Amino acid sequence: MATQRIRQLADGLTLARAVLGLPLIVALAGGQPALAWWLLLMGGLSDWADGALARRAGGGSVWGARLDPLTDKILISAPLLWLGAEGILPLWAIWLLLARELLISGWRAAEASGGPASLAGKLKTILQFASLLLLLWPNGWGFGLAAALQSAGWWLFWPSLLLALSSAWGYLRKP
Repeated sequence: MATQRIRQLADGLTLARAVLGLPLIVALAGGQPALAWWLLLMGGLSDWADGALARRAGGGSVWGARLDPLTDKILISAPLLWLGAEGILPLWAIWLLLARELLISGWRAAEASGGPASLAGKLKTILQFASLLLLLWPNGWGFGLAAALQSAGWWLFWPSLLLALSSAWGYLRKP
């Protein structure tokens, strides 16, 4: 019974993360970078927490395995689209990343197991969250370090894009 409750909690965190995408984009569009940053951080921490809970339960639910990557995409797409609209990241790079995400989501939907994430896919997600947290670092924080942190986020975006594309190749070439 405790295992089922842990899985339900993990699924609940996953669902809550999906809902964060809308307030995140509204905060960015409304000029509230600190709120957007905290929402993204909460989303990233919930991703880690639901994974830890699922492992503690001996594995997550099939529903959670299918929903988890989708919620990551919603949460990551919101700030990416805003960063593209603001000219901070090039639209072609965001298009490549979002096309990759749609392709892999389609592949996962066809997999009976929900297509569990590879190590490269997990590392890609961590790099994306780290890059976005740095890119969205509010200008009023950090004793004048905001520009340096935002620049570090920009540079970290590129390895995350390369890892996204290479992990997609790894998923698609599996028999």
